[in-house]
This record gives sequence, C-alpha cells and structure tokens, in this order.
Amino acid sequence: MKDIQRFNNKRIRTGGFFAVMAGLCLIMSGCSVDTVPVSDTQIAYEEPNSTDTADNTADNTSESSGLLSEDICIVPKKKNVATDAAITADAALLIDDTRHKVLYAQNVYGTEYPASVSKIATALMAFKYAKMDDTVTISSNASNITEYGARLCGFKEGDKISMKDLLYCMLTYSGNDASVAIAEHISGSETEFAAKMNKEMVSLGASGTHFVNSHGLHDDDHYTTAYDLYLIFHELLKYDDFREIIQCTKYTASWEDAQGKKQSLDIVSSDPFLTGSKQPPKGLTVAGGKSGTTVKAGGCLITYAQDKKKRDYIGVILKADSSYGAYAQMNHLFEYVKRGK
Repeated sequence: MKDIQRFNNKRIRTGGFFAVMAGLCLIMSGCSVDTVPVSDTQIAYEEPNSTDTADNTADNTSESSGLLSEDICIVPKKKNVATDAAITADAALLIDDTRHKVLYAQNVYGTEYPASVSKIATALMAFKYAKMDDTVTISSNASNITEYGARLCGFKEGDKISMKDLLYCMLTYSGNDASVAIAEHISGSETEFAAKMNKEMVSLGASGTHFVNSHGLHDDDHYTTAYDLYLIFHELLKYDDFREIIQCTKYTASWEDAQGKKQSLDIVSSDPFLTGSKQPPKGLTVAGGKSGTTVKAGGCLITYAQDKKKRDYIGVILKADSSYGAYAQMNHLFEYVKRGK
C-alpha cells in the first residue's frame, strides 16, 4: 500500500494549487457554496478554507482562467466528513450532476479498493478507443482466468464477439473475462491497457486512482477514490450507449466460437433497483450503475438516478460491510436529494 500513502502525500503537497483554482472558480462561476467546479484536466482534491483561497486569486486570474470548467465539482473540505450515522461505509458521495451540487460527502478522497466497480473505467476506455461493432477475438489469457470466485462468461480461446456484447457481459453480468478481452483489444495486453487507462484517469483529474487490471480482482496496488469514480461516471454519462447498457435488465449476448458455431449467454441484471426488489425514495428513478464486492474491498457501488425533472444524480458507496449494505446505504444516501432541493 505504499502507493496509496504516496498519493495521500501528494494531496497534501498540491493543496495550495487547488486552493487557487477553487477560489477562482467561486468568483467566476457563481456556483453555490456547496459546489466548487474544477477543470476537466486538473487534479481535484480538497481545498483549504475559503480565506486561504481568496488571498491568491487575483495573482493567478490571467494564468488559470482559461482552464476553468463549470462541469466538474469538488467537495469542500468542511463538507467531506462523516455526518450521518446510517452511512457506515468508508466513503460515500452523492452529487447532483445536473446542477453540479454536492449533496453528501464522506472521505471522498480517501483511497479504497473498488472491486468490480473498476469496470466503469474499462468501459470508458472502450467507448473512447473502440467501436461498438468491433469484432473482438478472445485470447488464451482472457479465457483462462483462474482466480477463485471470479465471475466469468465462459468464453473460449478463439471466440469472436462484438464490443457491444462484451460491454453488456462486463457491465451487466460483470464478467471478468469480458474485461480482459476489452483491454487486450484496445492495447494488446492488460498491462499496456492499465498504463493507458491510468493516463486517462489523470486526464480526467482522477489522480487518486491507480489501476493494474481491467476488472478489479484484488491487487494491493489497484485502488481509487469515491470522488475519482464520480469523475469517471460523469464522463461515461456522455455516451448514450452506456446509459442504455446500465439500465438493461435482460440481454442475450451472442458470439461465434473458433469453429464458427453460435454461442450465447442470457444476462439478467441483479441490481435490486432495476429488478424492483428495492425501491428508491419517492420521486427518484434509478437508471443503473455498477457494484462490486471482495473481501478486502467490502461492498462497493456506484449508482445513477434521475428525478422527475430528469436531473442526474451520481452516488458512490465504498467499503460497506456487504453488497446488501452498499445498496441499503445508497438508498439512504438518495434521501439527501430531497434536502438538496
């Protein structure tokens, strides 16, 4: 976990720079006091008190104004603390992504293991660097994942499948072999893919993230933050295909094996919000997300919801006591939508 400590130290060292950025954003954008926009290309971390930012604003206006964005928000330091006894996860975040308003934040810059929620980063890479009608050939590596408990679609070496069906297999079914196949299609190897993905994360401002694989099976050097996951998901919502996939409840993925024989996998979502076994607070509709659970990561979840006015909300829970606990705490988190109106 040395890398985690290194990133935590980096946050401290860069605090002064982001104090300037945060203060300047407040002056120029007129955003609410609960929200601080930050450039898509800047690292986003806690800013000091507003009195610290004001002193530095004037001297940096001409240099920084061209980098500002009202599209992304960071969490003020005073808001990033546990205030709700019902939220027992290590980290929790809820953002009104339409009005760029932070509704709840708890330890959102602390590094955590994301388990299969990592797959949203792999999905972003697929949408950016591949096409939905690409044909992907399954490698020996992708078809021979042996880690105990790893969820697999059952692909065989030589199978040929479309990128679109792979994304359903990865996001809805959470197939780890699908993740590796996507990674190898984009970069040739999962190692090269992880390096490319980490660069992409930095370009989003997600510099508290370090990935070593495409799926989130545990590795001590594979970690992220609740805030970084928000950044990734915010970017993914720009893709209509992604919105369509995450709200899917049933899908049949089809492909051909090495001999040209048709194969298929019937996929049924296990998301309790989508299946109807869990109801969000009145006035909200959950449109999907991604969950993940390992022993060390606990229950992890990122969820996207809309209200009756079609405003978007992104919620993140990291290291709940279980998958069930992650969904229960997410539902409680959504209660803050009423308070944010």
